[in-house]
Amino acid sequence: MRAVKTVISAAGNLKRENPDMNELICLRAIRDVNVPKFLQDDLKLFNGIVSDLFPKIREEPIDYGTLEESIRNVCAIKCLKDVDGFITKCIQLYETTVVRHGLMLVGPSGSGKTKCYEVLGAAMTALKGQPSVSGGVYESVQTYVLNPKSITMGQLYGEFDQLTHEWTDGILSCLIRDGAVSMDQEKKWYMFDGPVDAVWIENMNTVLDDNKKLCLSSGEIIKLSDVMTMMFEVQDLAVASPATVSRCGMVYLEPSILGISCFDEEEEEEDGKERKVRMFSGILKLIYKTVLRGTFD
Repeated sequence: MRAVKTVISAAGNLKRENPDMNELICLRAIRDVNVPKFLQDDLKLFNGIVSDLFPKIREEPIDYGTLEESIRNVCAIKCLKDVDGFITKCIQLYETTVVRHGLMLVGPSGSGKTKCYEVLGAAMTALKGQPSVSGGVYESVQTYVLNPKSITMGQLYGEFDQLTHEWTDGILSCLIRDGAVSMDQEKKWYMFDGPVDAVWIENMNTVLDDNKKLCLSSGEIIKLSDVMTMMFEVQDLAVASPATVSRCGMVYLEPSILGISCFDEEEEEEDGKERKVRMFSGILKLIYKTVLRGTFD
């Protein structure tokens, strides 16, 4: 039901943005919600199913205009290669933040999870005040990063002292309370950079569902505002419970999306012109393929 509600919410946003769009709205909403969570191999099956459900509809490429341009500009400022696959994932992350207040960036190390939300946040901040592709205007983004597995449950959520019975706030409860009472429209992203397991994530279920409330052991209930988003940067969901996974949007990043062109190319300026220099391209490709196969011949 949560997935259905997300599709309906995305369709509503598209209808408000494009009042004249009819049959294409359902197809766009289904794609925007589901494509980010699929692997490259799964996309072929998904596209086949969609083509069977909507045989007469031909979807046109979506122009994200200023958002895509701003993302590429931020990549240049941060000395990153603006690979098309990476830009697409940044846009998918933006679309997910519009319809979900809880989401997970899933993928192995080196797939670009950290840079994905950093680049998107910087791009949205640079576009502050301009009309957004989802309606309204872009707002600046403030990101709070913490590793939930590096501290205890008491340090994360807060705890009672066993001797004095005094309540001590945790890191997350302080951050959420400050964000909830804030009256500005600045986007607040709370990034949990660490493994997801049942030890600490179960207390987030009331935050991730429609209630959007953080319930503390002290009896205090903190209501999240509309500008607050809970993000989780994880390598896999092997030990995550279905209750948690069903409450979150998913953006899956694969190293194959980046390829190796962003590693074996270097841009230099010579006589006012950019020249691409190939650095040990053949050797790098051989190592890349060998590691992927898991063999060392």
